[in-house]
Amino acid sequence: MQLIEIVLYNNPYLAFAKYNNEQFLPNQKVIVETNSGFEIGMVKNIVESDEEKEKNLVKFKRIATEEDKTKHCKNCQYCKKILPEIKKEAENLGLNMKIGFISTNLDQNKLIINYTADERVDFRELIKLLASKYKSKIEMRQIGSRDETKVIGAIGVCGRETCCKLFLNDFDKVSIKMAKTQNIALNPTRINGMCGRLLCCLKYEDEFYEHMQKKMPKLNSKIKTPDGEGVVTSTDYLRETVTVTFTNNDSTEIKIYNLNDLNISKDK
Repeated sequence: MQLIEIVLYNNPYLAFAKYNNEQFLPNQKVIVETNSGFEIGMVKNIVESDEEKEKNLVKFKRIATEEDKTKHCKNCQYCKKILPEIKKEAENLGLNMKIGFISTNLDQNKLIINYTADERVDFRELIKLLASKYKSKIEMRQIGSRDETKVIGAIGVCGRETCCKLFLNDFDKVSIKMAKTQNIALNPTRINGMCGRLLCCLKYEDEFYEHMQKKMPKLNSKIKTPDGEGVVTSTDYLRETVTVTFTNNDSTEIKIYNLNDLNISKDK
C-alpha cells in the first residue's frame, strides 16, 4: 500500500496518510485531520507503507483550496501576533520553561503551545488563563531544542540554512566522540548547532574518519619509513598523509609521507 508523505506546518515530524485515486502535484497543499483537528500540510512524496509509517498516520481529507491557504496564512499571522503575549503570561507566572513557537489548527479553535523545559512544569494556571483569553482549547506540547530549530529554521555556522530545516526527517545520534575522532576543538561554539546541541553534520563524515583512524598510525608512535625510523607528529585524514619527525644527535628533520608509502600494519 502506498501513502502520501506530508510535511505538516509547525510540526517537526513527517506524517503519512492513505489516499484514494487523487493525483498530487509537487508540493501540493492538502488538508488532513490530526489529533489537533484539521491542519494544512504539503505533500512531499509518495512512499510505500511500513510499520513505522503506520504509527504516524493522519486522515487525508482533501486537496487544499485557495480559501484554505488564505486561512492558513491568517492563522500564521495570528500566532506570530500573540506569541509575545503568551510568553509574557508564562513569565508572569514564573514558569521555568521556554516557549518556542505556537500553532493553531485550521479552524483556529485549538492553540498548540510548543515549549522546551529541563524539568516538569505545572502549567495548569497558564492553560486556564490562555483558554479564557483566546477562547480556544490549549494544548501544551513539549519538544526538544532540535525540534524547535527544525520548525523555526536558522542559519548554521556554515552559512546555509540548517540541515534539520532543509531535509532531515529524523535526528541521528550524535556524540562528542565524533568530534574527537574528527580532531575538532571541543569548543561549544565549534561543535554545537543553533539549537545548542551537537552539530548533526558531525554524523555525516564520522564513518570516513573512523575508517581512516584505523589506517593511520597513532600520534607520537614510532614508525618505519623509507628514510628510517621516526616519530609520528601529525596526520592528515583528508590528504591521507603522515608527518614524521627524525631526530639525529642535535639535528631534527621533518618529512611528510603519503599513507600508501608506509607499511602501517607492521608498525602500529
